[in-house]
Amino acid sequence: MLNFKSPKALVFALIIIYNLLAASTVSSQGQLQVGFYSKTCPNAESIVRSVIQKTFERDPGSAAVLLRLQFHDCYVEGCDASILIDNGEEGERKASGNLGVGGFEIIEEAKAKLEGICPGVVSCADIVAFAARDAVALVKGPFYEVPTGRRDGKVSSKSLADNLPEVDDSIQLLKSKFRQKGLSDTDLVLLSGGGHTIGLTACFFMQARLYNFTPGGGSDPAINPEFLKQLKSKCPFQGDPNIRIPLDPVTDFIFDDQIFLNIKNGFAVIASDARLYDDENTKQILESYVSSAVGNSSSSGSLPSFKADFAKAMVKMGNLGVKTGSEGEIRRVCAAVN
Repeated sequence: MLNFKSPKALVFALIIIYNLLAASTVSSQGQLQVGFYSKTCPNAESIVRSVIQKTFERDPGSAAVLLRLQFHDCYVEGCDASILIDNGEEGERKASGNLGVGGFEIIEEAKAKLEGICPGVVSCADIVAFAARDAVALVKGPFYEVPTGRRDGKVSSKSLADNLPEVDDSIQLLKSKFRQKGLSDTDLVLLSGGGHTIGLTACFFMQARLYNFTPGGGSDPAINPEFLKQLKSKCPFQGDPNIRIPLDPVTDFIFDDQIFLNIKNGFAVIASDARLYDDENTKQILESYVSSAVGNSSSSGSLPSFKADFAKAMVKMGNLGVKTGSEGEIRRVCAAVN
């Protein structure tokens, strides 16, 4: 039993205990957890999953859209659904790096259903994370547990999205941008390259790679010559920039490791994927997934699992700059702050 010989000693001890408890509370508020809504909105995940399933049945391309949406949300101001705020030309949505990002109406539909059952409980930021996970699972990707408890941000500004990774960035710049967010070279290969196993891109993003990669209007030499002809036929010089083509022309609606084989063999569609083969470290990481895809044992006898590693990278990305506890808010509608 503690024995305090003076009132001052007792008061001092109580202050220390109070501070320790306060620090513990702050720490717990800063942690996401699986099953955060188990008591406050126990059907939250199944409600979101139902919306994503029905959307996917109408439009299988929605899976890639929702996966991309979470990446673009998390990269700017953390995973706080700031990209969903519709606040005009100066909003985050309008940043050049967010060109073509969509899925807003899908998240809004899920939010409306949740508000009808559990008003003011489930954040838009968590809905984005659930939606990306469920979308990936629908195209034969991994189903993984999503830690939740994020709160929604109140700020959306185009200027804050200036440093998004761009399709024509060099590998050095891509690595730097990911490292600034606490993401590794492996995360870059998984999230940027691996994330392009599904989805489409527009010819708008192909022009520099096909027609102005080298002085004098040359093409990216990393492109397989026969594949270059195909790309140019689909995206002719000064043609329609809105024509869309698969990022993985082999298995474009299946979440698999074919994308890494494409990159290695010169069949990467966009420049940023091809650039993963320009750096020794990212090349080595990519090669490990190629070996896994074709079943070649590594020297250590073990092969990495693209799907398992992708799931881990998604969870890691989903923790970027999260707002928890008393930070942010729970929006009533995702397109506007309360």
